[in-house]
Amino acid sequence: MHDSSLPGGSLPGSPTPDEPLSAGLKQRHLTMLGLGGVIGAGLFVGSGAGIAVAGPGIVVSYLIAGALAMCVMRMLGEMSAAMPASGSFSVHAERALGRWAGFSVGWLYWFLLVVVLAVEATGAAQIANGWVPGVPQWAWVLLFMVVFTVANLAAVKNFGEFEFWFAALKVFAIVAFLVLGTLAIFGLLPDTDPVGLTHLTGDGGFLPHGWQGVISGVLAVIFAFGGLEVVTIAAAESDDPVRSVARAVRSAVFRILFFYVGSMLVIVTVLPWTAQRAGISPYVTVLDSVGVPSAGQIMNIVVFVALLSALNANLYGSSRMVFSLAERAEAPKALLKVSGGGVPRRAVLASVAFGFVSVLLNLEWPDSVFLYMLNSVGAVLLFVWALIAASQLRLRRRIEAEAPERLVLRMWAFPWLTWAALAAMAAVFGLMLTDDTARPQLLWSTGATAAVLLVAGVRELRARRA
Repeated sequence: MHDSSLPGGSLPGSPTPDEPLSAGLKQRHLTMLGLGGVIGAGLFVGSGAGIAVAGPGIVVSYLIAGALAMCVMRMLGEMSAAMPASGSFSVHAERALGRWAGFSVGWLYWFLLVVVLAVEATGAAQIANGWVPGVPQWAWVLLFMVVFTVANLAAVKNFGEFEFWFAALKVFAIVAFLVLGTLAIFGLLPDTDPVGLTHLTGDGGFLPHGWQGVISGVLAVIFAFGGLEVVTIAAAESDDPVRSVARAVRSAVFRILFFYVGSMLVIVTVLPWTAQRAGISPYVTVLDSVGVPSAGQIMNIVVFVALLSALNANLYGSSRMVFSLAERAEAPKALLKVSGGGVPRRAVLASVAFGFVSVLLNLEWPDSVFLYMLNSVGAVLLFVWALIAASQLRLRRRIEAEAPERLVLRMWAFPWLTWAALAAMAAVFGLMLTDDTARPQLLWSTGATAAVLLVAGVRELRARRA
């Protein structure tokens, strides 16, 4: 069980708590999970929306959003290396701020994962249905959910192997795109001429919509960085949690930013930003322009893999989060049962059951019931990140005072950069309020967060009276 010390109490006596889960993940699994965890459909497809509002300035938008995500990942890495736990930031929030914080961030994150899982399963099914129209979309969804449920029930190493190869393919696709794009920029591919900086400075300039466009671009792309949190959850099930999470965070943090910003720089340099077409991946547009045959199908395969990878990671992350909540008496104790191989099977089944409900709602009522659910988690990631930063501010001081040897990975420029990250999150919240598209997500997510906080507060009062 985890020692969920309350604020002001001492830290757990051991840097690696007595964890009943299997230690089946290896360093290579965590490294690739860290690299591939945030490379998803949001980058391959969703980046087109950012380019439309920011033009070439999307590079700056990704730099800003990526810098914030890097800070959050570094904070998470610091706490997880010092105190590995399957509940990761939920456990850290409880230790730093109290039971209400651990309960709130844990359940909010679980809800976020099982709702987004439906989007990923449905998106992958739509692509598969296009390849094999004879198989209905619902049958593909059922197949994917069953396959990944079985994989997650069997052993944690199965999850690790799936994610390793999924991430490897995504990383290979990004690297290949960067190489081809760079060759095209310098006119080194057949039938191409050097483009120089023409498309960066022409067509309205580098900032065709001004800094407002860059800010809108940040809102369009920031949530694509969600997913980096899973690596700190998975680290608790590795042979050496302390070293594993530290290495995974160090190896991933700058490479992720390189992949994102590098991709955007290639896209807006090879072609005018106005050449991007609605509903078509910017990657496909660029690959088509440099003469890559069947570029659309190639990217369909990559996006398909990215969606399945995210589905697998979200099922894993949600099951471990609800298991951790059960360990701390914040979820039903029945979810604590672990298989002989160290897999929390009931937690997996509980997560996938709600995932199935979300999928059915997405298939039957995508524009009504499910849309409200999706809006209610639209900005939850920012609430989670804010609690991560607040937890790190408090825990860092306590670790320095009580067990400084555990700080094998440190947040840069503490505490100033942590405060700067919190200020940036507050700014994003403010910008979402002024944006007609983002405002409904923020309001619904705020409502969902308030509801969870209310439940946490009631539980806290009852516990004090008992």
